Amino acid sequence: MNHPSASPTREFPWWLVAAAAIAATIAVLIAASDLYSQVFATVSKGVAITVFVTGVAFALASLIGLGTALMALSGSVVLRQIARFYVEIIRGVPVLVLLFWIAFAGVPAFVGLWNLATAPLQDAGMLEPLLVRDVSLLWRAIIALTIGYSAFISEVFRAGIQSVDGGQIEAAKALGLSRFQRFRLIILPQAIRIILPPLGNDFVAMVKDSSLVSVLGVADITQMGKIYASGSFRFFETYSIVAYIYLILTVSLSLALRALEKRLRQGETQRSR
Repeated sequence: MNHPSASPTREFPWWLVAAAAIAATIAVLIAASDLYSQVFATVSKGVAITVFVTGVAFALASLIGLGTALMALSGSVVLRQIARFYVEIIRGVPVLVLLFWIAFAGVPAFVGLWNLATAPLQDAGMLEPLLVRDVSLLWRAIIALTIGYSAFISEVFRAGIQSVDGGQIEAAKALGLSRFQRFRLIILPQAIRIILPPLGNDFVAMVKDSSLVSVLGVADITQMGKIYASGSFRFFETYSIVAYIYLILTVSLSLALRALEKRLRQGETQRSR
């Protein structure tokens, strides 16, 4: 006997209603309680840094990831092996370890190499020596997140590009389209439907992983919470608000990405009719 089941796309989002009710209850608590209001005012000062770190790191990671994916799909065995080496090595290192390595080993090493390479210009007075402290901890954190996520994003782009029917690419070649034109007009518009969901998941994951920059003292949401909790010993209230703010950010982003995916699917359906 067949049991009818509701379609997932038409199922009423009771989970969202429950989440909204909880969020509204916490918002009322924040407004009504002087303690929670103070905690929220302090912790929310880190939202701008969290958004900045996530936005810049994700944009850079996407560019590097796309470039690495194109290298992995190129006709050169050298480029393919370099891309595979980069992806496998970076994916094998935890983001927190990569963050520490970039901040306290990678940047000092880069500064030393830079000063060595530019020594003649420095001796001539044309260039000032670069100091480790000239590279802020904020940018060290951004570099680490960029490198860490670029390897995962590269695999997302590679899978999306490979999902495009090879016959269409051959037809574009027969029409005389250049490599760039084939990528822009044929490959990318079709691959984006495959790429968008996992790419969105990586973006939401980076919002959460941006909390790791607090270990470097970067004044993001988590760091502001740590500072307040260590001074007031209000750990329950502080970290409840920290979790609340992160949930508002991540759930809002997830809903926005789902709406965008739905709109793209509807547009594709209308074009295919």
